[in-house]
Amino acid sequence: MPGDLTLGEAAKAIGVSQDTLRRWDRAGRLRTTRDRRNRRLVPRAEVERLSRRPRRHRAGDALSARNRFPGVVRSVEVDGVMALVEIEAGPHLITAAVTRDAIEELGLAPGVPVTAAVKATSVMVETGRR
Repeated sequence: MPGDLTLGEAAKAIGVSQDTLRRWDRAGRLRTTRDRRNRRLVPRAEVERLSRRPRRHRAGDALSARNRFPGVVRSVEVDGVMALVEIEAGPHLITAAVTRDAIEELGLAPGVPVTAAVKATSVMVETGRR
């Protein structure tokens, strides 16, 4: 098995998440092997094959300027598989709900510079006061 990569190493090399590789494995789009502890290993040939595939869309490629807010992470609160990330973007304070995996993959922590990309057709807030 020399030359095989762990699922995490393969995901990073290809530019996808580990969950994506697991789905591809179950769907037969990725050939993996198992080690003695039954962990998935990805042959280097598979990583090379998948690294050459054309990318249909990459995050941030087709976003308008009006929905991008450069800022700095103010806080990260992880609870189970989800987390809340508070971003200070100029006069705006944006809170995003993301997965724990996203926190780890992006290295999100207070002080890290980020860009919040917002996609919403409408946002409504109402109080009981009149």
